[in-house]
Amino acid sequence: MSKGQTRDKIHEIIYEADTPMGKLFDVVLLILILISIIFVMLESVAGLDKWIYEWLYYGEWFITIFFTIEYILRIISIRKPSKYIFSFYGIIDLLSTLPLYLSFILAGSTYLLTVRALRLLRVFRILKIARFIGESNKLVKAIKDSTPKILVFLFSVLVMCIISGTLMYLIEGEASGFKSIPVSVYWCIVTLTTVGFGDIAPVTPLGQLLAAIIMILGYGIIAVPTGIVSAEYVNKDNHSNKGDIKITKEERDALVHINTQVCRHCNATKHQDNAKYCHKCGFILNEE
Repeated sequence: MSKGQTRDKIHEIIYEADTPMGKLFDVVLLILILISIIFVMLESVAGLDKWIYEWLYYGEWFITIFFTIEYILRIISIRKPSKYIFSFYGIIDLLSTLPLYLSFILAGSTYLLTVRALRLLRVFRILKIARFIGESNKLVKAIKDSTPKILVFLFSVLVMCIISGTLMYLIEGEASGFKSIPVSVYWCIVTLTTVGFGDIAPVTPLGQLLAAIIMILGYGIIAVPTGIVSAEYVNKDNHSNKGDIKITKEERDALVHINTQVCRHCNATKHQDNAKYCHKCGFILNEE
């Protein structure tokens, strides 16, 4: 096997999850990430036997070395390493590997290893649920389109909290803990959101009546943003089902079944099934 073929084989294993070896590698990777996170959490627990801490330390070094080798292999198996190094996963992979090495310089930096939890996002490639990205894009679009309505609603809620807080300040006064209007507004927000810390409470009948009204309003107010986004989402979904509605390239691509194949040249993802060339740089994907 030539050097180029070896590099392509490494790329296929560590970057793609459509092949048996690629899927096995990603499963092992996710298991090690979970084990590493458990190790870091156990290291913060006081009172364990000394030998447990020693084994946790050695285990963490084993996993860190594995991730270091994996990071190097990801760089050398792609023709443009900068595409991976400065990508989202590339930065996360680097940040999840450095803390243990930094522990020689900075005390306590090993606890930053919990950033490895972000690497669990790779499970989306293994389970091949990227095809549902189209639905998530619809939801994001619905939230963006609902932003003006939600902002107006939140502004109205803020005005209501200021008015209610001011009334409560006038009704209860400092003797009941409502020392100022800002404190009263804080109480109103806590009550309206049904959090209810209980650090401040009205004692007069009129104040309790106002508090009861605010509590009842809180249940309805919480549901309003959800209703706004839901209505917008349903509206978008109904429009997308009509044949005469034009959709963007991004929306169209999201509806097409995609695989986990990664271009060896530019590190691009989201290729359609049976694609022969990269949709971004035109580089051939499968060299027979």
